[in-house]
Amino acid sequence: MRTPNRTRTRLACALGATLLGAAAVLTSPGAAFGANILSNGDFESGTTAGWSCSGGLGSVVGSPVHGGSKALAGAASASDNAKCVQTVAVQPNTTYTLSAWVKGSYVYLGVTGGASTWTPSAASYTKLSVSFTTGASQTSAEVYLNGWYGQGTYNADDITLDGPGGTVDTQAPTVPGGLTSTGKTSTTASLSWTASTDNVGVNGYDVFQGGTKVATSGTTSATVGGLTPSTAYAFTVRARDAAGNTSAASNTVNVTTDTGTTPPTGFKQAAPYLYLGWGNPPSPTTVMNATGTKWFTMAFILSSGGCNPSWDGQRPLTGGVDQSTIASIRAAGGDIVPSIGGWQGNKLGPNCSSAEALAGAYQQVINAYGLKAIDVDIENTDEFENAVVQDRILGALKIVKQNNPGLKTILTFGTSTSGPTSWGNRLIEQSKALNAGIDVFTIMPFDFGNASTDMYASTVSATEGLKAKLKSTYGWDDATAYSHIGISGMNGISDTQETTTVQNWTDIRDWANSHHIARLAFWSVNRDRGCPGGGLQETCSGIAQSDWQFTSITAGFTG
Repeated sequence: MRTPNRTRTRLACALGATLLGAAAVLTSPGAAFGANILSNGDFESGTTAGWSCSGGLGSVVGSPVHGGSKALAGAASASDNAKCVQTVAVQPNTTYTLSAWVKGSYVYLGVTGGASTWTPSAASYTKLSVSFTTGASQTSAEVYLNGWYGQGTYNADDITLDGPGGTVDTQAPTVPGGLTSTGKTSTTASLSWTASTDNVGVNGYDVFQGGTKVATSGTTSATVGGLTPSTAYAFTVRARDAAGNTSAASNTVNVTTDTGTTPPTGFKQAAPYLYLGWGNPPSPTTVMNATGTKWFTMAFILSSGGCNPSWDGQRPLTGGVDQSTIASIRAAGGDIVPSIGGWQGNKLGPNCSSAEALAGAYQQVINAYGLKAIDVDIENTDEFENAVVQDRILGALKIVKQNNPGLKTILTFGTSTSGPTSWGNRLIEQSKALNAGIDVFTIMPFDFGNASTDMYASTVSATEGLKAKLKSTYGWDDATAYSHIGISGMNGISDTQETTTVQNWTDIRDWANSHHIARLAFWSVNRDRGCPGGGLQETCSGIAQSDWQFTSITAGFTG
């Protein structure tokens, strides 16, 4: 049963998943004999040579150190865990032991795609160690260290990977062929080319404008964004392998961007959340008559067991209060979009065995109400921080869009103040890779963890971060990216004691209108009643306001 608490405690979720990983490490094979095959594991070079750190957040410091005079410092931020990686040549079917001395809160050590371990709090240098065995044909391994979001800087020193080294690959891939332009806008250029070959395997492609790398791709196509209208550009492509060998440049293709674009006018929806499971739910027609709102996001569709959808995991889709509520909304000239999932409860994503089965569950909901749109609220470690379930949800949404022409699909997920987290970035990247056709990516810019947060500024910052990610992933211009964005706030007092005031929400609504985003919602109409000083409540906002004031403001969203 869903409660009003929508806290996105990424840290706690990650710890649960990592504890399982650490448990698996305890039963892994013993370490192999051999020398340390990592380079610059003690950082005595005074640089991070050999290591690649996300966001440029890795640096070498003189204190604190474990041995020698240098150590790594990873400055984890609210939106980047300062992950530092190194790829090394290894031998197949061989056991290796990875170890490091670390200091800080929530420091992780592991091998990508394999075992990992962590420490929740190392006030002084503590040794982490983990073993893994390479696959039958594996010739390289990527090891990593990272901190955790918002937990501050971690340190690492004397990192070793013990075991026999592999054969060093010095052969570069062949040159990509047939580079051509497949499309353009005023600010983007889409390119494609024929695949390169390599003695071990091509790891990816880099797109260059002159001598500057402007895009990377794991396939034989890419879209370069951030270009200037009516401007000529020249592009080339180089292939690279896992050892870092790069091919010579491809042929050059010349692209002149278009002159400009008009803001898209697509799908627009103002739809605050209405939840019949708690919080003295109001009559939706009373709210509609008082505010002029037309749409509600009705929560939550969960699993009643297996891959079977129901309201709150217990009320049938039809024949109950939910169906009669929807009928009354439609009779008053409105409509609803169901919210499938949420923060807790027994969800369909993990319970349905495949994208096809999950699409069948979504189809039951669509058929029950003849829906125009569905929203999947993807949260927590069982769905959001689960790559398999993320892909299953995206695959299911792709199927229902194909089977229901005109249906709009919405993804709702948490965010940092600067934009999507790593899991949010993955969700967006996979939506593109799987061609899921998502219409709206809605972020929930609240529960940042600081009661003094400026909720207007943080909402704008988070949304701009989402826009940047959509542009870089899809190659969209600003206007197109905004037209695929939604904001779902929390009125009044949040779970972490942030306050979104009536003025904040008005300013957010006005910003959303001026930037022509697609969707505006908030949690929830049940709480859209005043109770100043009341704190976090199910039936009111905890602040001074008139009844349904946030709903009235939201009704003024036109996109």
